[in-house]
Amino acid sequence: MKINEPDLSGSYTYADYFGWQWGEMAELIRGKIYKMSPAPTSKHQKVVGNLFGLLWSSLRGDRCQVFTAPFDVRLPISPKMKGDKDITTVVQPDVCVVCDPAKIDERGCIGAPDWIIEVLSPNTTSKDLREKFSIYEEAGVKEYWVIHPQEQTVLVYTLNKEGKYDGILQPYICTDKVRSTVLAGIFIDLSEVFLPEIQ
Repeated sequence: MKINEPDLSGSYTYADYFGWQWGEMAELIRGKIYKMSPAPTSKHQKVVGNLFGLLWSSLRGDRCQVFTAPFDVRLPISPKMKGDKDITTVVQPDVCVVCDPAKIDERGCIGAPDWIIEVLSPNTTSKDLREKFSIYEEAGVKEYWVIHPQEQTVLVYTLNKEGKYDGILQPYICTDKVRSTVLAGIFIDLSEVFLPEIQ
């Protein structure tokens, strides 16, 4: 479907999303279009770049692979509904780790990544803390980190046996070292994520 400007009140599938010709980046959450914010700040990009670098180094040669946006993650309602017309949620996490090679194809990832990290921007805070929290939990993303680049804090959520997120009571801060609950042996030194600005 070629469209110049989508109807934001409409309901869409990945088949629609894949055929869009308009120039703006967007995500699709339960069929609803969410336009991506303007280009992220340099601080946001530095945090994403630092995270990607740390994870890439740690996972080099591993079965698990790390990706950064733009990278389409299609989240089917059920494993049996993988057709383009069945999928109504397509997101572009800032960073994600996928440990099942069968989930990766030429168009991105189909199914839940093992670990997703979102770096908050002023225009995406409510979406990342509410809508995305809910869909990642529902899809079975095992580990979800939410990073606040201005405050230099990290919230960590881990999927429990009931399929719900358990979160820490207090956020991690820039001097902490945080262990991944999903990937054995992976520690992230937050001082390397929140590097000081070069003067």
